[in-house]
Amino acid sequence: MNKKIIIIILVCTFLNFNKVKLSLLTYENTSKEITKDLFLSDNLIDKINKFKSLRDFKIISSKPIKPIELPDKNLDNLNLSISKKGKVIDNYLSPLEIFPNIYTKIDGILTFRGDNLRNSINLSVSNIKDKKLNIRWFNKTSSSSWGGGSGWTGQACVIKWPDEIKKMMNIKDIFKNKATFTEVIYGSLDGKIYFYDLETGEKSRPSIDIENPIKGSVALDPRGYPLLYVGQGIPEKGKFGYRIFNLIDQKLLYFLNGRDPLAYRGWGAFDGSPLINRKTDSMFIGGENGIFYNVKLNTDFKPLDKTISIQPEILKLRYKIDNNNYQGIENSIATYKNLCYFADNGGAIICLDITSMKPKWIWYGKTADDTNASITLEVINNIPYLYTGTEQDKQGENGFTYIRKFNGLNGNIIWERKFKCLSRVVKDKITNEIKASNGGLYGTNIIGSKDISNLVIFTLAGYDHPYKGIVLAIDKSSGETKWKWEMPYYSWSSPIAFYDKKDKSYIIQCDYHGNVTLLEGINGKVLDKINLGKNIESSPIIYKDKIIVGVRGNRIYCLDIK
Repeated sequence: MNKKIIIIILVCTFLNFNKVKLSLLTYENTSKEITKDLFLSDNLIDKINKFKSLRDFKIISSKPIKPIELPDKNLDNLNLSISKKGKVIDNYLSPLEIFPNIYTKIDGILTFRGDNLRNSINLSVSNIKDKKLNIRWFNKTSSSSWGGGSGWTGQACVIKWPDEIKKMMNIKDIFKNKATFTEVIYGSLDGKIYFYDLETGEKSRPSIDIENPIKGSVALDPRGYPLLYVGQGIPEKGKFGYRIFNLIDQKLLYFLNGRDPLAYRGWGAFDGSPLINRKTDSMFIGGENGIFYNVKLNTDFKPLDKTISIQPEILKLRYKIDNNNYQGIENSIATYKNLCYFADNGGAIICLDITSMKPKWIWYGKTADDTNASITLEVINNIPYLYTGTEQDKQGENGFTYIRKFNGLNGNIIWERKFKCLSRVVKDKITNEIKASNGGLYGTNIIGSKDISNLVIFTLAGYDHPYKGIVLAIDKSSGETKWKWEMPYYSWSSPIAFYDKKDKSYIIQCDYHGNVTLLEGINGKVLDKINLGKNIESSPIIYKDKIIVGVRGNRIYCLDIK
């Protein structure tokens, strides 16, 4: 048998592929299709060093996954177009564009809220004993016109790189040789992306400067490839759009211009965090210009040569809903199999079939309002249920925030609850422009597990008072409030849950006064609080009893859970 075929078989055995059929291809005639289910591991490169690229494998599933087929619903008021390279496509079909059940097997948190359901932000079991929070380290950032530190949504990524990948990147030698090295990657309002050692807070490599404030959350590739995905919130000096970086040498691989002439809206920000389908080598993201992007990356990763490249092919979905004049996708999209869910600045909820790039249902009711918090999904008996909520934006200074649960297959509302929230008028410190700072939902909710498996947790700003807030524990089935914690200060930051060895839940909630509060998940009892001195808009992550969060005051913190 050809040696190269033997090597492919060894690699597949090593990777523990289940029920797959290997295409017997020689090096010369091999397909350039990306591996269907490939995760990098410490010894992988030794197994494949006879190949020029990881694209030299072709794995064909013997048990194809079927997409979910849904009838069209509530699409009469919709106008849309799908285009590629400036040309409209009438019939697009990619039947294999289905997200796997597991977003990644790489050790870390690689996208906003952890996975494609946007509800797996903390996977490790906590060793909490004293129920206390302590500062472990902090680092200063520089400043831009928008300040420094981190803003909304501002979540970090954390990753324990496979050894062979770590050694090929421009990480400091001390960390290349550190077995426990785990890297924190954080986008800042100063326009830079920072890299830290989780344990010590020491900078692990140089920062990357995109010259524009980063409000949203960076993302890493779920295959463990050395790729960094980053958007931006405000145009300052640099080009306005979305970027993909090579983390071997930190060079820019691709720039997606947010000022798209195709868009109905000229605002080119990307606050949302993308999802990457590791099986199809595709990236999906919504832009604040109102366009939904399907990006075939065509990744070519050559570990032996220590190189990685991409050749993106861009598919664009532009849509318009009657009587919805607010374009823009500011939240991070969520997916289940071939169904993608997102909301826009007008408050419309869209279910999109990414195999055809066509919506299957749309909800745009009379009480729709700006929806910036990301939709979360909980799958029960193969039915995805959506949890979502609105800002109090288009109702004046006094109005309501609406929290809803949807059936993701048909768009039916399971329950809806409304809460009175107040907006406030503020003066922009830079432009002196008078603006409204809206109340309502900014943070992404918690879908409870373990001892709070019956609850979904939402945090609202401007509840009862423009500068106050509330944390609500809502019963998943009935929509009734089970407990609430009325906060002395409002919050845009997403709450985050973690669980101990006995399945007892805890919640971390940050606020604009700089407080990081530890709560009991079952009843909302305050257990501890630590103040970081400045407004916390960003969403924290928890990794092995360490909390990573940035503040508006030019600092990024790591806290220990004791």
